Amino acid sequence: MRPSSLDRISSFGFAALAAGVVSFGFAGLGYGAALVSQTRQVEVASKAAAGMDALKALYRRPATIPFPKDNPYTPEKAALGKKLYFDTRLSVTSAQSCASCHSPSFGWGDGLAVGVGHGMQKLGRHSPTVINAAWSDIFMWDGRLPTLEAQALGPIQSAGEMNMPLDQLLKRLSSISEYRPLFALAFPQEGMSEKTLAKAIATYERTVVSERAPFDAWIEGDEKAIPEDAKRGFALFNGKAQCSACHEGWNFTNEGFQDIGLRSEDVGRGQYLPGVIKMQHAFKTPGLREIARRAPYMHDGSLATLDAVLDHYDGGGVDRPSRSDLMKPLGLTAQEKSDLIAFLDTLTSNLTPTAAPVLPR
Repeated sequence: MRPSSLDRISSFGFAALAAGVVSFGFAGLGYGAALVSQTRQVEVASKAAAGMDALKALYRRPATIPFPKDNPYTPEKAALGKKLYFDTRLSVTSAQSCASCHSPSFGWGDGLAVGVGHGMQKLGRHSPTVINAAWSDIFMWDGRLPTLEAQALGPIQSAGEMNMPLDQLLKRLSSISEYRPLFALAFPQEGMSEKTLAKAIATYERTVVSERAPFDAWIEGDEKAIPEDAKRGFALFNGKAQCSACHEGWNFTNEGFQDIGLRSEDVGRGQYLPGVIKMQHAFKTPGLREIARRAPYMHDGSLATLDAVLDHYDGGGVDRPSRSDLMKPLGLTAQEKSDLIAFLDTLTSNLTPTAAPVLPR
């Protein structure tokens, strides 16, 4: 039997995680420069000019999973978080769980254009993946939540999603006898509370990490790990196609917000920064790991395939004052688009199947 996502932590340095070590070289990946209120012009050509070895080094996988100091990893906490993540009793109707919209079967999304919430009502946005969320520093498409702990509780309380008031949820969980000792084991000084509920779910979500893909083997020196068209695609990704201006580092995102010119009335980040023109219609740049498993694409699920995504970027999108300065017609050929798809396909790993947990009764 293949290991579970919790068991796989060993490949990221279990000893470091158990000790709560969260050191990680953000600066080397440009991660610490994430922009949450403005765009920036990136000289993509300078990356390519630096040489292929130096360029590949920017995409090397980290050795450990980062956990915050106020919520360090423990196996007990992660195991409890997994049970909560898959438990439909966290919704008011006991019909939905976190996994309903963020399922391992769909690259930790849901495979739908937009999510489905309470009462089977369609939501306004596409359900983002939780894979590699441990490396994010701001959450939701519009960046309205600052931590993964806050994100864990947001959909539970949202009237349109799981519609479960937290005080009502804690009463329900307290009535399930097998949950009480699990909280006591994971949080011996705190027990069951809103805070520990969020910490447990967030801890489990941080263990949801993309596995080693063919691209990683190539980065580490195996020239036969990916085909020649994918290598050309990587060069295009960092050059003419300008993808790396936003999709940078090992997780392929700078955590910034851009208006990429989609035909949508949703103002995204602009709701929280109404005075910043470039934040109108701006949405968080998603990471690209396991991207081939995560169709459809964009904050509104409006693009069904990666081919459609490339066509959109190649055309430059809707021209309006808020559109990112990086968005402009690229003049990509059919062969170049094919090479880019070949590269993106190398970011897909053989994800270990995630077994649903036995839930407390």
